[in-house]
Amino acid sequence: LLLAFAGGAAVAQDNIQIDDLKIRAEAGDKTATRQIAEAYYLGKGVDQDFKQAAQWYEKLAKQGDVRAQTSLGLIYARGYGVEKNMTLALKWLNLAAIQRDPGAQYSLSTIYFIGDGIPQNYTESARLRKEAATRGHVQAQADLGRMYYEGKGVEKDLRQAYYWLA
Repeated sequence: LLLAFAGGAAVAQDNIQIDDLKIRAEAGDKTATRQIAEAYYLGKGVDQDFKQAAQWYEKLAKQGDVRAQTSLGLIYARGYGVEKNMTLALKWLNLAAIQRDPGAQYSLSTIYFIGDGIPQNYTESARLRKEAATRGHVQAQADLGRMYYEGKGVEKDLRQAYYWLA
């Protein structure tokens, strides 16, 4: 009984925190807006709700927040809680990639590599992966190394392949 009560108190505490975050976010607090978007995205303190996460990320994304633009782009690309919409995914990911966000650059490179909703373009994929890789994105480094090894989107170059894969 004591454990059940303690668990109920934790849920009540989480609800109070979410309510507080909503008030602060609606008042323009960007940190609170990010925390509530991430809470809904991850299901932390609330039931996981990608639709709610998308709404909160969009508030930040419209204010130029790069991480929110990347997150919102991925939500649209994957169709999490929203209808999959590659036009909106590309819009938000491009905005973040232009601001040199390696996560957005890598996500865009993958979309170009696969040809998800757009024509497949290995050259553009390689360009974006190189940008992300030079900013330390580990998966972009590995994928770029494989592209150099296979000569996809770049001239086959085993030295460059080794450099990015090592």
